[in-house]
Amino acid sequence: MTTSAADAPSVDHALLAAARTSRAWPFEEARKLLARLEKMASPPETVLFETGFGASGLPHIGTFGEVARTTMVRTAFEVLSEGRFATRLICFSDDMDGLRKVPTNLPNQEMLAEHLEQPLTSIPDPFGEYESFGAHNNARLRRFLDTFGFSYEFASSTEYYREGRFDATLLTMLRTYDRVMAVVLPTLGEERRQTYSPFLPVSPKTGAVLQVPILERNAEAGTIVFRDPADDQLVETPVTGGRVKCQWKADWAMRWAALGVDYEMSGKDLIDSVRLSSRICSILGGTPPECFNYELFLDA
Repeated sequence: MTTSAADAPSVDHALLAAARTSRAWPFEEARKLLARLEKMASPPETVLFETGFGASGLPHIGTFGEVARTTMVRTAFEVLSEGRFATRLICFSDDMDGLRKVPTNLPNQEMLAEHLEQPLTSIPDPFGEYESFGAHNNARLRRFLDTFGFSYEFASSTEYYREGRFDATLLTMLRTYDRVMAVVLPTLGEERRQTYSPFLPVSPKTGAVLQVPILERNAEAGTIVFRDPADDQLVETPVTGGRVKCQWKADWAMRWAALGVDYEMSGKDLIDSVRLSSRICSILGGTPPECFNYELFLDA
């Protein structure tokens, strides 16, 4: 759901005065975001907040915490900005990720094992309730968030890739491939460097999301060439239309640039990833969002 400037309630001057002097962290973050926008020559009319969800598992207290924290900053921002900006909160599901291992708490283990490396939205639902495993977990996420009354928009990675919403930025990543690689490769071990690419092609033979070397690139045609392990044949494929997805750090940066994300937070274990993705976002012509890192929950 978008909160528009026209929909904003009349200013509560006592609340606004308290917000302007509050040292609570959501207001500190909101001030940081507002200062960023005020420095822009042409600030956006709508400020985009984002939070992400790993669709291979079920929502949990960490999912709640990330959306709740982001909602706190969004609300503080709406008060401090006095309704000058519309706001949106996207809850983005990484449901195009390949299934790396079978969670032990799910039924139909053998069936799931037959679909390893497939996009979550291409795997049958082990519960038999939805059109795919990804759709099942996405529905669980929405029910979970709706229980708490969060105001958000759900977004599916599979839909965004396949509908072409990322195509222009993916083509930019292909044109700036060497610069992106120069940022990422120094952070990897020697063995991983030999196979790394920001693009993960989807096998036309098996539908699997492949972590394979990219052998050739044609930026003018918008294609890459890789060897499909299904039959050891060379395949040339466009990077558009859902025929590839990006490695997650490159994916994060690509999403920030393509959607124009203004604010996103994450756990402190991702501090280095935020820095790397911010550099890639800049290479892609985007402005990295304001970011905030929080402590993690203990589960015992």
